[in-house]
Amino acid sequence: MEILSSHSAPCYPIVNSRKSVSDRRKPKFDHGYVRSELWPLNNHNHNHNHNSSGFYLNGHNRTFKSTPIRALKADEGVIDAKEVLEDMTKRRGSIPKVLIPGLPDDSRGEISAPISSGSWEWKPKFNIHYERSGSKKNGAPQVLFLPGFGVGSFHYEKQLKDLGQDYGVWAIDFLGQGMSLAREDPTRQQQQDGDQGDDPFWGFGDETEPWADNLVYSIDLWQEQVAYFIQEVIKEPIYIVGNSLGGYVALYFAACNPHLVKGVTLLNATPFWGFFPNPTRNPRLSEMFPSAGTFPLPLRVRKIIEFVWEKIRDPRSIREILKQVYADHSTNIDKVFSRILEITEHPAALASFASIMLAPQGKLSFGEALSRCKAQDVPICLMYGKEDPWVRPVWGLQVKKKLPEAPYYQISPAGHCPHDEVPEVVNYLLRGWIKNLESQGFVALPLVDDESGRFDVAKDLEYVRDGKKRSVRVQFYGSETSIWSRLTSYFNTQFQDVKIKFM
Repeated sequence: MEILSSHSAPCYPIVNSRKSVSDRRKPKFDHGYVRSELWPLNNHNHNHNHNSSGFYLNGHNRTFKSTPIRALKADEGVIDAKEVLEDMTKRRGSIPKVLIPGLPDDSRGEISAPISSGSWEWKPKFNIHYERSGSKKNGAPQVLFLPGFGVGSFHYEKQLKDLGQDYGVWAIDFLGQGMSLAREDPTRQQQQDGDQGDDPFWGFGDETEPWADNLVYSIDLWQEQVAYFIQEVIKEPIYIVGNSLGGYVALYFAACNPHLVKGVTLLNATPFWGFFPNPTRNPRLSEMFPSAGTFPLPLRVRKIIEFVWEKIRDPRSIREILKQVYADHSTNIDKVFSRILEITEHPAALASFASIMLAPQGKLSFGEALSRCKAQDVPICLMYGKEDPWVRPVWGLQVKKKLPEAPYYQISPAGHCPHDEVPEVVNYLLRGWIKNLESQGFVALPLVDDESGRFDVAKDLEYVRDGKKRSVRVQFYGSETSIWSRLTSYFNTQFQDVKIKFM
């Protein structure tokens, strides 16, 4: 395997058009969204009566009125989800219920997609660990999942087993995390008086090994890692999904490599990362900080980091953190807990944690990456657990404000890791979103069926897990633009074109 250089992959300049992926997916309408609205309308026998306040769909003895997302027009740019939901409930009665599939249960004879593990050498002394399921046969879309901080590909087992039945599914461990930790100590001790050293932790020696020169576990390194993994292992454009830190990396990667991306899904994506200034963006300010996460790490830093590390790696602390981020405490977190605990016992774990904490911020902020993706016309879907104590829904709604056409799904009850807590719901929404893009908008977005004239839809999604029926409420926010104004504009344009031809 070719060993790649350690410098960051360059971000590509912003252009106004995308290549084959965009040409195939988006002929006329924003992200295929108008077509997703047209599809259900064309499959229902409704009469449409337009008036100044919206439009009505009359049929099957029901009447639906279009409601814009009023709060999107507010100065703060934040949707008052509670107010919209209460208003909608008063006008329309009970929340509709939708039965969705549960996860495949091997114990009940249901076949799930088999998962295989892989290892890919990207840099010397580093093997990138990844999990995969499904295949590339019959042109199946490829989906890559990026984990949050402190976990790894194992956090997406429920997606690998389920979505692998339809797609090629991949999950990767970031360098310095999960099972992608260094195989050797990145530093060495100067031997004195026959002392061979018995330090259980790597990374705090006197000199840096040549292969670890300028190594920093930063967000720039991770987006570069993802880019090369897709180019050399997956070898085709992908749908990329990221939770928490993984969401930031997914957005950052898409901003720098739009030609490798078919769509981005953010699962409670953290909108910031790193405490210290980036030397490229703020060279003078960055010089004020003695360490930038490179090896060997200063001993004075080690004393502080080691104290924090011992507190964090305590099994009681890990349990408490997991209890915070999962809204439903009945969720079985034993496997996640044991895997996190296992990672903390690796001799490279402490130095990796220290490097991550001292690493500079990315060359692109979350907002800048978002703007680049918008300019590059990268489709983005937002899925946020409402009860997340860390990345609250307001952050997702701020993204929604900047990308009015992006579908936004707020899931409740669900916390910081909805893919693990309510995987049935996340998998259902992901399947629907991918089908919408793959069909160029002719398959409706999830939850947008006979209510396609509305853009503030709420539904209770019901599924069966362990023989018991469960229910999760999903609030969907689509575009604030009226479908009829879009359709009128489109057909007026087509009519003008025809008129010009006959003049």
